[in-house]
Amino acid sequence: MLRLAFDLLLIGAGIAAYFIFPDNLGFVTRVLIMIIMVLSLDLVLGYAGVATLGHAALYGAGAYGAGLFAIYYSPDPLTGLLVGAMAGGVTAFVSGLILMRANGLTLLMLTIAVAQIMQEIVNKERAITGGSDGLLGIDMDPIMGVYAFDFFGRTGYWYALVVLLVVFFALKILVASPFGNMARGIHESAPRMRAIGTPVYWRLVAIYTISGIVAGIAGALSAQVTELVSLEAFGFALSAEAMVMLILGGLGRLYGAIIGTIIFMVVHHTAASIDPFNWLFVIGTMVLIVVYFVPEGFMGLPVRLRRWMRWQK
Repeated sequence: MLRLAFDLLLIGAGIAAYFIFPDNLGFVTRVLIMIIMVLSLDLVLGYAGVATLGHAALYGAGAYGAGLFAIYYSPDPLTGLLVGAMAGGVTAFVSGLILMRANGLTLLMLTIAVAQIMQEIVNKERAITGGSDGLLGIDMDPIMGVYAFDFFGRTGYWYALVVLLVVFFALKILVASPFGNMARGIHESAPRMRAIGTPVYWRLVAIYTISGIVAGIAGALSAQVTELVSLEAFGFALSAEAMVMLILGGLGRLYGAIIGTIIFMVVHHTAASIDPFNWLFVIGTMVLIVVYFVPEGFMGLPVRLRRWMRWQK
């Protein structure tokens, strides 16, 4: 019942945000897109224990895949979303064949290298991708031929919200399945999982590929809603910020990805508007406090408070 209440609260909050922030739908839509991105990271890092600092490679692949598809083939949003998901999934599968054989610091460096290589490839193909000027000229058709993207971002918001809810509930089913339990088992003890006959390497490749599909969806949504894609889609900052959001909310909990993303982006937006040059100080302080006092993230705060109250008694 508690989980059902949280699910209904999530849906209600998404609907309410449209009416509470009618003048900031662009920002709220970016929050929704980043939640999808962080959910994809939670799948590999929080559940399978695969550390990566190059997750932007999958996001960027989805963004450029959907953007190029819209410009050179068809501006249909739903088809472009599928193309973005495929681009992210294919990128994750191909790179995962190498990445999932590494671990520790080697894995972190390789994930960064993959993102940097893709960024350089896109930058060099200026005639197709626009290079450092970004991918311009994206003009999306109405969704299902009815709901046109408008200047105020109303259609973009509902589009992103529906996609987020579909992704979230699909991942809920996935992590509660035997496949999700296997991912947790690999996280806790890969040697033990090998001992009982689990093909750990190929399972990790599968998890990374699914994560790439979700990250590709986030990238495709960004390209379609903003009608612009830049090289920053592959940037290290995006990968690092996604990891910070996940740490703030709590790893291995899908709701942690949602809470962490909202907190990070709201604090970032507020602090940057007050002081554009020193907003990172606020984020850094917040991360230090969470890591030191609540290492489970904000999702673990209720448990910490209950323990503290019992200790006080």
